[in-house]
Amino acid sequence: MALSKIDLANMVENQMPQSLIADNINFRNIIINGDMSIAQRSTSVSSITSSSTYKTIDRFVTELGSNGTWTQSQSTDVPTGQGFGKSLKMDCTSTGSGGYLHITQRFEGQNLVYLNKGRSTAESLTLSFWVKSAKTGTYIAEFRDTDNTRNISKSYTISSADTWEKKTITYPGDTSGGLSNDNGASLELNLWLAAGSSNTSGTLQTDWGSQVSANRAVGQVNLGDSTSNDWYITGLQLEAGTSASDFEFLPADVNKNRCLRYYQLLATGDSQVLFNGFYYTASELRTVVQTLVPMRANPTLDQTTGTDYYRFVRNGTSDKFNSLTVDVTNPLAVELYNSSDMSGNVGEAGWIRTDQSSSYLAFSSEL
Repeated sequence: MALSKIDLANMVENQMPQSLIADNINFRNIIINGDMSIAQRSTSVSSITSSSTYKTIDRFVTELGSNGTWTQSQSTDVPTGQGFGKSLKMDCTSTGSGGYLHITQRFEGQNLVYLNKGRSTAESLTLSFWVKSAKTGTYIAEFRDTDNTRNISKSYTISSADTWEKKTITYPGDTSGGLSNDNGASLELNLWLAAGSSNTSGTLQTDWGSQVSANRAVGQVNLGDSTSNDWYITGLQLEAGTSASDFEFLPADVNKNRCLRYYQLLATGDSQVLFNGFYYTASELRTVVQTLVPMRANPTLDQTTGTDYYRFVRNGTSDKFNSLTVDVTNPLAVELYNSSDMSGNVGEAGWIRTDQSSSYLAFSSEL
């Protein structure tokens, strides 16, 4: 599909590289951060035993229940010569069985309107990725329509242990169940790594239909059955149509800004300057912070809390305090305060910074 003059003008205005213009790149990849290059929270988290949260790689949720202990990391082990620098790695450190484990990305409904889901013209979807594991066998890649409780699951096979393999899977369009045109989660991709009988005792749901738990991950190997097992993935791409194109590499700043819509790490570690503040009353510190880019929804505060994690520096002195609290929030700015640890002069200004090596503060509007 050719780019219009308006598309080209917009790309030039936003300083998109000429190579992207020449290659007709137009954000065809629905996956965000599919090259696993952005990891704001951490590059490695160990001792994961249960979770429904983001751990390392931005936009990828770890869903785990009653299936061993895991370390998740951003790895530099990647397929040779494909242009990737990072991958997501899951490493089993203690075995388990009978539960579940899948890596998930959720998508806003308003970004999927062009797929025409729920109409006779519904688009097919093609998923492609590079994968590597010590454990060969059948794995399940599932799409779940959370607006209408519908799903479809397809299998892929890891044929050779410890060898990068490229996989391509096509899913038919769903003519039932339209998606909400808003900023909420409407569709999710679940990459299964382990599944118990509650998700495997039926028949694999290979066509779109009403979700039945027993049909979601039939045939899935248990990656958690040995501490020798690991699983890597990178180059994850999802696009409309029935064929896979080459992975869409975006400039680092564009990829980062797409992730910042959902999570913004403001500071981590000791002595990191956060923002200006002032004494609103003699016992209340306040500050207003603009978000780095507009966020998906009103953000919440993600922070370390405890004794003296932060410091307010003012007029040749400083006040240590434990945490900040959100007062007013919108996608563009957040007003924060502390009224439990402070004592100063009304109107006195200064700046807020972290005060311990384990301190961090971030805004979150994740799906």
